[in-house]
Amino acid sequence: MTEHAHQVSDRIAPGSVSVTRTGTRTYEGLNERGSTVLIGPVEAEGHFTPGELLKLALVACAGMSADRVAARRLGDDFPMTIWAHGSSRDGNRYRHIDEELLVDLSALEPDERAKLLEIMVKAIERGCTVARSVEGSIELTTTIDGTEV
Repeated sequence: MTEHAHQVSDRIAPGSVSVTRTGTRTYEGLNERGSTVLIGPVEAEGHFTPGELLKLALVACAGMSADRVAARRLGDDFPMTIWAHGSSRDGNRYRHIDEELLVDLSALEPDERAKLLEIMVKAIERGCTVARSVEGSIELTTTIDGTEV
């Protein structure tokens, strides 16, 4: 199928995004800054499903929300990977997603670790727009460095 350009809307503003059809059930996502992502079914190689994008939005938002407070205690170059676990097999919707923040806090004293966990949770609760937007629709659990918080 021929690639199609995103049609321009006179309503484009900060925060606007679009998808344009690139083939059968495949789309290219675009934000107003020009970044793109391929979206399609599981069978479409190199594409993210809409559900995967939802989960990515949740964990990226959690990471971005907790990043500054963690960096203050762990240093600017601390490694962290965040996974989102869950599927939509139950009634074709996401009922539960488990966010797993893999970050090594073992160098901290037990009281420092507990305090950082508390601060990270508060930062995520306060700063993660995506989690607050799905609150009440999807049960979210969060685990940081092996501790469910």
